[in-house]
Amino acid sequence: MGLLTVWTCCRASAVGNNAATYATLREIEGRLKSIRNIKKITNTMKIVASTKLTRATRAMTDSRSYGQTSNEVYDSAETAPIEAEEKKSLIIVCSSDKGLCGGVHSGLSRYIRKLANEGGAFDLVIIGEKCKAQLQRTNGQGIKLSFAGIGKDTPSFADAQAIADQIVLLPTEYTDVKILYNKFINATSYEPSIIEAFSEDALQQSPNFSSFEVDEEVLSNMREYALANSLYWALAEGHACEQSARRNAMDNASKNAGEMIGKYQILYNRTRQAVITGELVEIITGATASEDM
Repeated sequence: MGLLTVWTCCRASAVGNNAATYATLREIEGRLKSIRNIKKITNTMKIVASTKLTRATRAMTDSRSYGQTSNEVYDSAETAPIEAEEKKSLIIVCSSDKGLCGGVHSGLSRYIRKLANEGGAFDLVIIGEKCKAQLQRTNGQGIKLSFAGIGKDTPSFADAQAIADQIVLLPTEYTDVKILYNKFINATSYEPSIIEAFSEDALQQSPNFSSFEVDEEVLSNMREYALANSLYWALAEGHACEQSARRNAMDNASKNAGEMIGKYQILYNRTRQAVITGELVEIITGATASEDM
């Protein structure tokens, strides 16, 4: 009777342990399923980003002809920012509305915060919701204008022109205007860069501007057109950087998911083996107890 009592207690303990082990197996299996689904999503996003990167790179190459042509005019005219006692700058930040692309947007926000910490006085025009959300708390008072719906597709000159139309309507007269964007270096690297977009007064005060024989009536149109050219260039380069960073981020995420799947698969196999071993021990113990009876 004593042996039967001992066997019954061992049986109850084994049943409890096996129930816990089965619960653990189900948890591991559920996590494996979730990670596999995540890997499928990140792989798909990587393929989509790779496809978009091809179009973005083509648009970036085309946009450079617009922006660099405007810069050649400024270089030939020797245009420079206006020197004033109270300098007021406008910085146009070119980001987008989408995330999951590494530090593309946060790099631009850090650049702005660094300028603010250095004591610079400037207003902000932010293109894209990502940088707006990041700078709203630290530089919210300086945001004069913002644009959403950017980054859904490859930027076009019409998009840049529409943004430039709104910027030139700002009431403040700025001594200098700068466009902050991500400069595309290669498929794996980029850096925040500045494109100068000068005011009308800066154009008029250029030493060699008179050689272009531009009427004052069309000077404002020329300045707006040059601003749109530079914005198109900046938006196209930033879009290419975003797609490249998203592809790399999704590639890294897929690799990490694969490593996690391997680790959880090993854990699942070991736990399952422990369950089988426990069941064998239980059977042998029960058989031995029966013989002793």
